This record gives sequence, structure tokens and C-alpha cells, in this order.
Amino acid sequence: MLFQRTKPLDLILETASKRSLSRQLGAFDLTMLGIGAVIGTGIFVLTSVAANKAGPGMMYSFIIAGIVCALTALIYSEIAAMVPVSGSAYTYSYAVLGEVVAWMVGWALILEYAVAAGAVSVGWSGYANGFLAHHGLGLPDFLTAGPFWVEHIKDQGAAIHMVDGVAHKGGFNLIAFLLALLVTGLLVAGTSKSAKVTAVLVMVKIVALMAFIAIAFPKVQGANFEPMLPNGWGTPLSGVGVLGAAASIFFAYVGFDAVSTAAEETRNPNRNIPIGLIGSLAVCTVIYLLVAYAAVGSIGAQPGGPLSESKEPLAFVLRELNFPLIGDMVGWAAILALPSVVLMMMFGQTRILFTMSRDGLLPDKLATVHPKYKTPHVITWITGVFVAFFAALFPVDILADISNAGTLFAFAAVAIGVMVLRRTEPNRARPFKTPLVWIVGPLAVAGSALLFFSLGWNPTIKFFCAWSVLGLIVYFVYARRRSHLAPGNEHLLHAHTHDPKLEPNPILQQGPDAGP
Repeated sequence: MLFQRTKPLDLILETASKRSLSRQLGAFDLTMLGIGAVIGTGIFVLTSVAANKAGPGMMYSFIIAGIVCALTALIYSEIAAMVPVSGSAYTYSYAVLGEVVAWMVGWALILEYAVAAGAVSVGWSGYANGFLAHHGLGLPDFLTAGPFWVEHIKDQGAAIHMVDGVAHKGGFNLIAFLLALLVTGLLVAGTSKSAKVTAVLVMVKIVALMAFIAIAFPKVQGANFEPMLPNGWGTPLSGVGVLGAAASIFFAYVGFDAVSTAAEETRNPNRNIPIGLIGSLAVCTVIYLLVAYAAVGSIGAQPGGPLSESKEPLAFVLRELNFPLIGDMVGWAAILALPSVVLMMMFGQTRILFTMSRDGLLPDKLATVHPKYKTPHVITWITGVFVAFFAALFPVDILADISNAGTLFAFAAVAIGVMVLRRTEPNRARPFKTPLVWIVGPLAVAGSALLFFSLGWNPTIKFFCAWSVLGLIVYFVYARRRSHLAPGNEHLLHAHTHDPKLEPNPILQQGPDAGP
């Protein structure tokens, strides 16, 4: 009985049609959404984390993480085209694997989106603080990092090791905290009219990375790749080496699945969702490999080296190559563009929680739509405060790894769900079919599992296990009996006919004529 409480696909589609969002996004919008959500802290900041774990071998790490994401994108394309509604992996799991698995996937997605938003906020603060410090305007060290942003230095205990070589105690990352709250306010107020600005910011990120490649690529020297694997390939649970770096920089690809969260707001989703998913991931993968190669080859990337210690690695590389002005410009690009990623992540989170509330698993009041702004303001503010405090207290690498844990769990669940659905509903229309699904599916599950365990037991997997146990407690104590599928609540399945609609996608919404 535990895994038999499923929500049929037809019922999911019916519910979405009654309490739906406006379908106004095209293929170009979705591709830009995916690129905008993906390119962010992962490449602008976590390059240094990857260098510290794998050295030049992080080139292999980017490839491994990209392959796992490519396999998952093919899987997502099939189910998203079949079920073009909000909720992403949560909704798909609900239809195939049952309510308890769906709840755990939705619970894990809080780590993907909310914690990812916190990680990006911290990454942004690193560039902002670095830029200010470079011009003699830096904040006190106490306000640039949280108390858990530490390196255990001999005879100094838990401290942060700043670029001046001095160990300082962390306190409260003020800039990251304020950014998260500012983005929350924008989401509550509604940001549809800022679509063109957001699209411009996506282009700013791409241009900045292209400028970095153009300058650093010619400076590549073979000697900077030696030794290629200073920490080896790594092993599961070790958290180091090529596998450990791949698990960490997997965060650089997190976000492409945000395309699927906008399925309910997409015109011709059967065609446009796969284009958005696969197209955005392909563009980002090519850019990432070029950036990683240029960064490693131009100045080196050995563990403990200057690149691995930088909080703004790309700007740092350009300054080391005697292009300080361009380095500042790249820093400015990150400062200008990364907030859009925070907005996208928090938007995705609110849509997941909105859908869970629609199913009765969370209090309905959490998804209350603001009478003026048409946004789920209650859950948005709750999410925003959660994100702000995480950003203020934790370093980017820990937040990124925690986010990765939730993402990889969700990816594996979706891959399993698609394979199960091939068996249970073989005749259902599939506008997009994953090629070689019985090869791609198992590889996606295995790849996700490998990267998950490569995150390292302490603290990431330990935190994920604790979070999962808490999720199960909440489900059995509260959500299971309030579910619309619970005995006696069946009448609630059709109770949303006249519910107010949310504002359309606030990220790249450009009107009914946008896109093909």
C-alpha cells in the first residue's frame, strides 16, 4: 500500500488544466531560461573548488558531469513532453512511483533549488567582495563569510583563509543575505516586465565567458597541465580527485531541469520542452569545457595553488595574465548576471511547492496567490528567508554539494520513472521518445548514483540522510493524511476549478508572440 498511492497522468493533466498557468513561452525562451539557469556560480566560482579537488584533472570532471546531465536531459525530455505541467521531477514521480517517493523527490528538490539559490548568492558575494576589495572598498572580513565557512588551520582552529594569507573568523555574509532578500522581493512583486532585462543579463554572462576564452586560450601552456591528476581519480565517499570534483562541479549544470518547471507555461510543450532542455545543456557544456581548458592551461590549477584559493577565479586568471581591466569586467558580468540565476532557482522552488500544495501535501495557504501581484507570496517569502540565512552562514562549496545531493536523487528517480512508465503504459503517446532508453536510463541512474556517493560522507551525504529522515517524518505525521489521495479526501481532487492563476513565468516571459 505504501507505494500504491499514485496520481494517474490523466488526473495530473486535468488538475493542471483547472489551476493552470498562462502558456506564453516558446523554444527560444526555454533555451535562454535553461542557459540563464545553468551558467552561474558553477563556472564563475566553483572552478576554484574543482581545482582544489582535482587539479588540471577537473577537465575530466566537467566531461563526466556533462555526460550524466546529457543522459538525464534525454530522460527529462520524454516525461516533460508527456506531462507538460509544473512540478518537474516531483510530478513525474507522483504519477509513476507513488506518493511517498514523490514527496521525497519534492523534499529533495528543496535542496536543489533553495540551497542552490543560497550557493549562487554566496558566489555572487565573492565576486562583489573581491571587486570592492580590489578597489579598496572591501567589507570587514567578519561580514564576508559565515561562521561555517572555515578551513581547519593548525593552531588557529576553524577560520577562513583570506587572500592576504591571514586566518579570520567568519561571521555573517551580509552581501549574500541581502541579495537573497532582494530577489525574494522581486519575485513577490512580479517580474514579468523585466523579461528583456533578464534576457540581456543572460547574454552578458555569455559575452563575459567568450571574452575570457578569447584572452586565456592563447596563453595555454602544456606545462600547466602537469601533473594532470595530483589527487588521482578519487573514490566514492572520498570527496576528492576527479570524481569528487565532478560531483562538486555538477552544480555547474544544475538548472537545465528548470526548463521542465516551466512546462505548464509553454506553448507547444511537446516540441519546445525537449528543444529547451537539450539545447541549453549543449550550449553550456561547450562553453564550460572551453573555459576550464583556458583557465587550467593559462596559469595552472594545482590543489592549494592561487587559483584554487580564489573566490573569483575567472577574474583572478585574467588579472594574473595582466588583463586587470578585462578581469574587472568579467567580475562585473558576474555581479550583474548571477542574481538572475538566484531568481530562477527561487522561482523553480516556489513552483514545486505550489504544486505540492495543490496536491494537498502542504498547507494550501502556502500557495496563496497575492491579489495584486498574482504571485505565491507566502511561500516565496518563506523560501527567501530560508535561502538568505543559508547564504549568510555557509560557504559556496558546502551549499553546492548539498544542492547536488538533492538534484542527483531527483534525477535518478525520474530516470527510473520513465523506464517504469515504458512498461506500465507502453501505448501512451510520447511526443519525444528517449533513444535507447534501456541503455540511457540505467546509465543515467548509475551516473547519478556515482556522483552522489562521490560527494563524500561528511558533511554532504550525512546532511542529505538527516534531511531525508526529517522529510519522512513530516510526510507520515502530516502530509500523508492531508493528501488529496488519502481516503475521504478524494473530493478535493477536483476542487481547483475556480482557483486564481499565478503570474506567468517571471523569468523570460516576453508575451504571446515570443518564440516559435
